[in-house]
Amino acid sequence: MTDTHAHLYSEAFDEDRHEMIQRAMNQGVTRFFIPAIDSKYTQRMFALKEEYPDNVFLMNGLHPCDVKENYEEELAHVEKLMQQHSFCAIGEIGIDLYWDKTFFKEQQEAFRRQIRLAKQHNLPVVIHCREAFDAIFEVLESEKDEKLFGIFHCFTGTEAQARQAIGYNLKLGIGGVVTFKNGKIDTFLHKIDLEHIVLETDSPYLAPVPYRGKRNESAYIVKVLEKVSTLYNLTKEQVAYITTENAKKIFKI
Repeated sequence: MTDTHAHLYSEAFDEDRHEMIQRAMNQGVTRFFIPAIDSKYTQRMFALKEEYPDNVFLMNGLHPCDVKENYEEELAHVEKLMQQHSFCAIGEIGIDLYWDKTFFKEQQEAFRRQIRLAKQHNLPVVIHCREAFDAIFEVLESEKDEKLFGIFHCFTGTEAQARQAIGYNLKLGIGGVVTFKNGKIDTFLHKIDLEHIVLETDSPYLAPVPYRGKRNESAYIVKVLEKVSTLYNLTKEQVAYITTENAKKIFKI
């Protein structure tokens, strides 16, 4: 299995990071794709990669919730890292209008510039969207071309929005929300061809049932896998294989 989105460098794992990663490996999770947030976490990410060079794959980018007054400095940091290291994706990037709309224009600008950075380096984008589907799609429409591809992380939209995202050459990142009673995506997901789906946890956030409300970890991707397998009426082995192959194609590994 592949966890396509996990913040394993988070402070939430400082007490038991190695044990947590081992639990995931014991469940058959062998690849962890690690999204960036901002410059404060850069060294933590590199340290994690150094400890697990064959299992951890790093992204580079500025999270929309961290687009503040200093976003130009943060974007300069992102661009500088591109000259010094190799990354599997630009992410997570996007627009978040849930917590704060103060820097909406700056979020749009940062999103657009990072999409172009991804294209420049032939990398996928990993998109964060919260209460911002229209704004996200507006930017994607303006940037749409054959070089745009990636993952719509933590997809929580409608079937129509799912198909719109796929139209921009994006896979849908499906995590713990698919197990929630009020998550809604479980009502239509089976209508989307599995070739468009990848699995994720977003650890330490959005733990699936029965762990909802607790710290999430990569081992819990098994619960996501079980739910998706039920929705598609396929075996867990089939879903694990197909979604992992989808992830490999996106991340080119």
